[in-house]
Amino acid sequence: MKVYRSIQDLPKIKNAIVTQGTFDGVHAAHKVIINRLKELAQQNEGETVVITFDPHPRLVIYPNDKSLKLLHTLDEKIEALDKAGIDHLVIIPFTKEFSKLSSSQFIRDIIVHQIGTKILVIGYNHRFGNNREGSFEHLKKYSPLYGFEVVEISEQEVDEVAVSSTKIRKALEAGDIITANKYLGKNYQIQGTVLHGKKLGRTIGFPTANIHVSDKNKLIPNDGVYAVHILVNNKKYDGMLNSGYRPTVDGVNYSIEVHLFDFNEDIYNQFITIQYVDKIREEIKFDSLDSLKNQLEKDKLRATQILLAQA
Repeated sequence: MKVYRSIQDLPKIKNAIVTQGTFDGVHAAHKVIINRLKELAQQNEGETVVITFDPHPRLVIYPNDKSLKLLHTLDEKIEALDKAGIDHLVIIPFTKEFSKLSSSQFIRDIIVHQIGTKILVIGYNHRFGNNREGSFEHLKKYSPLYGFEVVEISEQEVDEVAVSSTKIRKALEAGDIITANKYLGKNYQIQGTVLHGKKLGRTIGFPTANIHVSDKNKLIPNDGVYAVHILVNNKKYDGMLNSGYRPTVDGVNYSIEVHLFDFNEDIYNQFITIQYVDKIREEIKFDSLDSLKNQLEKDKLRATQILLAQA
């Protein structure tokens, strides 16, 4: 997949089969659109083009609303669309100025003049342009004028998979990893750098790697203990993760800590990937470190059972 950070960088494409959207999570409903895109490209001897935006439009239009957390960082989205088999990905920098572009300007300047779209594929409820004024009906009006075809993915086709980014976010915020992973079609993941911590876990036989997630808009599942896979240097390890305020030993500072099973390497300052498999329990406060250690041993046993069952 070729990636363009500006619409001006996109070369002339013969028979461009195009779709647009935020594609956060690249989940099952997105795959319905992507698969149609690929089918049409094959039928028309064309190439697939996905237009997306960075940052997410809501983060620009409503800068004071901190409630939106994203399923994908930009790098994760690029990787997911690449795996989905897209030929060209155009990442348009989303600014306040760009948000004021009318739907007719977007169609004329980007869909037609910049890309030379042959077929535009959109979901049944897709909106675009200033104040989300653009719609399927709007596109149908302009398509004969500019010489491109519009294909709408029906409500029935999208609703058959019953998935949306909002549903996935709500599941993760509730700690319902099973549902989120089902909707995503893969394990939800976060990525971050391993930083030095207080090393209290070592004293009770459970050394942990403290993870710093640099993207402040990345959604972190709700506090608790999880069974996870960890990718370090392209190798996968089993483990368990705790996110929260560590009420037994701290209670003040939020942290994400992961304990890797059967692992004894120095990975400080390394970038690692954590894949959530299932939630084990809520975060709770223990009367002593011994009580915490006893519970962690039970957690490890439970995590091992969960991860073995998925293998």
